[in-house]
Amino acid sequence: MTDNAPGAALLDADGTLVDSNYLHVDAWSQAFDEVGHPVESWRIHRCIGMGSDLLLPELLGTEGARAVGQRAKEVHARVYEQVAHRQRRLDGVPELVRALRAKGVRVVVSTSAAPNELERIRKVLDLDGEVDGITAAADVEEAKPAPDLVQAALTKAGVPADRAVFVGDAVWDAQACGRAGVSCVGVLTGGISEPELREAGAVAVYESVAHLLAELDGSPLARLWSD
Repeated sequence: MTDNAPGAALLDADGTLVDSNYLHVDAWSQAFDEVGHPVESWRIHRCIGMGSDLLLPELLGTEGARAVGQRAKEVHARVYEQVAHRQRRLDGVPELVRALRAKGVRVVVSTSAAPNELERIRKVLDLDGEVDGITAAADVEEAKPAPDLVQAALTKAGVPADRAVFVGDAVWDAQACGRAGVSCVGVLTGGISEPELREAGAVAVYESVAHLLAELDGSPLARLWSD
């Protein structure tokens, strides 16, 4: 693939394109209460975006995850289903996608959502036909911070790692990108601070995708169409 081949923007969903992180925090909080292992919400928030196979032992300990982890996942899914109608697409999302497509950039949404959550995200985003693909948990063996989701998005986009930039809101996004050799741009809409995102490997941080859109031509994504 040549240097002037099309580049790709890989966009995380929860917390980046969709305002949903704190809904997940509340659903997990209720789930842990119900299975008799309450966890403080601030600790849950720190793990949002991490795959549940890692989130559960991180918050419950290995033995707790083994004992009640599956029940907690089931309760989380049930509670989240009840509040999913409160998800909303964050400002600037369709405009960013269209601006990138107008510059010849391929756009892939990369989410760790399970199949039932993926359908809701697709409806909230309302971007079918405007993106080049969506990859999700069903496409990989390991969730973030493993690189699998980023690599799956690269495959979907049909570009090598050096022709892609990932946009995400969590330290797990930046860590996964580092392992996949992909540049990561952070946004603050998931509730993680700029210093933490940069320490995890983000090359730049913006308040939101709307802020990124306003600064697009001077952002790290510019190399996707200017190289």
